[in-house]
Amino acid sequence: MDRSLKYSCIFMCMNIIMLLPAFSYSQTLVSKASFYSTSDGMGTPSGACGYGDYGKDVNNGEVCTASRRLYRNGAGCGACYQVRCKNNALCSEEGTKVVVTDSADGQETDLILSYKAYAKLAKTPSLAAHLCGKGVVDIEYRRVSCGYGGNLMVKIHEDSKYADYLAIVVLNQGGATDIHAVEIYEEESEQWISMRKAYGAVWDLSSPPCGDLKVRFLTSTSVESKWVQSDKAVIPAQWKAGLTIETDIQLT
Repeated sequence: MDRSLKYSCIFMCMNIIMLLPAFSYSQTLVSKASFYSTSDGMGTPSGACGYGDYGKDVNNGEVCTASRRLYRNGAGCGACYQVRCKNNALCSEEGTKVVVTDSADGQETDLILSYKAYAKLAKTPSLAAHLCGKGVVDIEYRRVSCGYGGNLMVKIHEDSKYADYLAIVVLNQGGATDIHAVEIYEEESEQWISMRKAYGAVWDLSSPPCGDLKVRFLTSTSVESKWVQSDKAVIPAQWKAGLTIETDIQLT
């Protein structure tokens, strides 16, 4: 494809993305939730977001699988939700906060929580077993900030092959902000090059530019859509698979 046509198509796509309605983070939704079990009650490293071990341990293992409606082809990865069960006899008023790390549709459920997160819905630990015995419960939930306090991080995916193929996983994105596009700056052409959404929170690019790489992200909240980028190069020239880099970007 002609380079000018390629970037015209990218620009048009970005405009379409910006016109999509943003999620209302203050809106409380009603649905059902269930849970899944692992050996330690935490998340799983094989979730659809591509987080690996981060998806197992983030938020102390209080994570969830989201329905396709919330997952949104990976744009919902890293989102945080405050979830409250509506069974007043068993459930606490506050509920618990979960992070989306996976995608699956359950029976009338928007969220399938890790066992550890699901048990936190109960008023007391002694009531958690009774709650889990129900299997599925009515809930209220709303989008919130994760409250990590740290900056956005980029991990070089294990499938990356220096210097022919670069894949990155976006971590610690804040919870109330979606990421719709990722671009890398090419010094030689003085142009931003779009990375492909591989799946979940994983973005990739064949034949990436050489040298230290600047990265920018198209983000959206309920208030605005905008590009954000680090003041310094994010990916070092001699990058390697498994490397995790903290940026100077902080998202809510």
